[in-house]
Amino acid sequence: MSAKQNILAKLRNSLTGTTPVPDNFDVELVTEPYTYTPEQRIPQLRKLMEAVHTEIHLTSGEGWPELLAQLLQDRQLPSLLIAPTTPHGQCITQHWAKNPGLPALKAYDRPVEEWKAELFNDTPASLTTTLGAIAATGSLILWPTREEPRLMSLVPPVHFALLKASEIRDNFYQVQQEFEWAQGMPTNALLVSGPSKTADIEQILAYGAHGPKDLVVLILEDQ
Repeated sequence: MSAKQNILAKLRNSLTGTTPVPDNFDVELVTEPYTYTPEQRIPQLRKLMEAVHTEIHLTSGEGWPELLAQLLQDRQLPSLLIAPTTPHGQCITQHWAKNPGLPALKAYDRPVEEWKAELFNDTPASLTTTLGAIAATGSLILWPTREEPRLMSLVPPVHFALLKASEIRDNFYQVQQEFEWAQGMPTNALLVSGPSKTADIEQILAYGAHGPKDLVVLILEDQ
């Protein structure tokens, strides 16, 4: 028996003869204070995210590629990392093809071992989608995939994230229920409220220590 199996066996045996305590969980305690109207969700999310140095822009399903291009040029970023096979990656590729002179596009289309040095040292910005957001906590929900791995939102200094306004949920409980996480948690779901920051060193707040220094969210408002 392995050490892990031994520990689990002891825990199970310790429950022998005990009576389970009823779960008196009150859903309203975690939902009622954190429920918003459709008109309140974007302002609530924006207030909390901007308070921790996240940059928010409102745009549309048609206008976001042009806005993204302008933001890249304003920051003088020479390139953007995309997931080319995703719908938003294809949209960016098409927009770039019609507008020569924009920053170069980089495709995340190979194992990280083949281009680790370039990814970590010469990739200033990336674009990813989101699974949605939570108004109550001011958090994006990131769900990395094989096409759009976690390193895309973790390594480049500037992270651009696409968020549909219709996918902003009120609270975390609503997210858990909607995606049935009780039946099986995703392998790598992340809640992100702002750029990476730490005050571990001399208690001085620094951004970009463990991830992107800048988080820019493009909210695609419903038409």
